[in-house]
Amino acid sequence: MSDDDPATFVYDDDCGFCTWWAEFFERRSDLDVVGFSATTEAERERLPADWEECAHLLTPGRVYSCGEAIEAALERTGLLPGGARTFLNQFADYGRLRERLYREAADRRDLWGRFVSSEPPARRSGGSGE
Repeated sequence: MSDDDPATFVYDDDCGFCTWWAEFFERRSDLDVVGFSATTEAERERLPADWEECAHLLTPGRVYSCGEAIEAALERTGLLPGGARTFLNQFADYGRLRERLYREAADRRDLWGRFVSSEPPARRSGGSGE
């Protein structure tokens, strides 16, 4: 993935914790951000069947999902140094660990939302996500 590739971060816009992260990525990177409620049919067609189970990062040539999507988004913010993903992925257990950590955090969004949260677009007046 090149820093020049356009990319869209897709997230659960009915979750305050998820919204906080999406806004964080939007402020600190070149990512377009779209909530589940505002995805287009073309975007949904690119997502996995269980797409509402985790966040995704769509690039022209690839779909990153769950922990890998967060990892790719963090790389675009500059918080994860370039080349770190390549380095980490050379370890056999890294992908499994990354996804386990993602799931542990995602399954506790209500708890983490007590510390970092933003009003979800899907809950704002109008509820359309925008």
